[in-house]
Amino acid sequence: MERDAELVTRCLASDTTAWEELLRAHSRKIYNLCYRFSGQAQDSEDLTQEIFIKIYQTLRSYNPEQGTFQTWLNRVARNHLVDHYRRTRRDRLTSSLDEEGVPLGQEPGLGTSPLKQVESRERKELLQAGLDKLSPDMREAVILRDLQDLDYREIAQVLGVAEGTVKSRINRGRLELARVLKRMEGMKGEGRGT
Repeated sequence: MERDAELVTRCLASDTTAWEELLRAHSRKIYNLCYRFSGQAQDSEDLTQEIFIKIYQTLRSYNPEQGTFQTWLNRVARNHLVDHYRRTRRDRLTSSLDEEGVPLGQEPGLGTSPLKQVESRERKELLQAGLDKLSPDMREAVILRDLQDLDYREIAQVLGVAEGTVKSRINRGRLELARVLKRMEGMKGEGRGT
């Protein structure tokens, strides 16, 4: 946390190596957040770049007294993703998961068998398809808690809602996700039997 504050200070003093360090420290997490929202590897890369451009342009607005850099970064990313979601709503209704995309840092290991690779990819695709079926409010709360590992207070700051609302959205989102995944697994099983 202190390291981020130091890097921000150095960035504001035009230290390009500090900016590169911030990118290295947070790119993977922001990419994964983007991937969970978009479900598309290429879109996630583009969104990650857009978010870091926005971060660079608005870095002076970060106030350490209002929270950690990570929380601020997540808030900026979340707002950008919500704006993107609204702009591309119609496109999403007709698009499907990019079957060729592999999330950053999730490439299969060299020692992993092809069967395990396929099973892993299918689980990720199923999870992403399930997340896509949740309402945006529940989806972002579940992603921030279960996939980005933020605590309730940080999520409340990122989303701009009370902690009780965060807990409620996460609970409802998890229950709905479990129902959706169970239904999808059942449909998948029925498809094999025919």
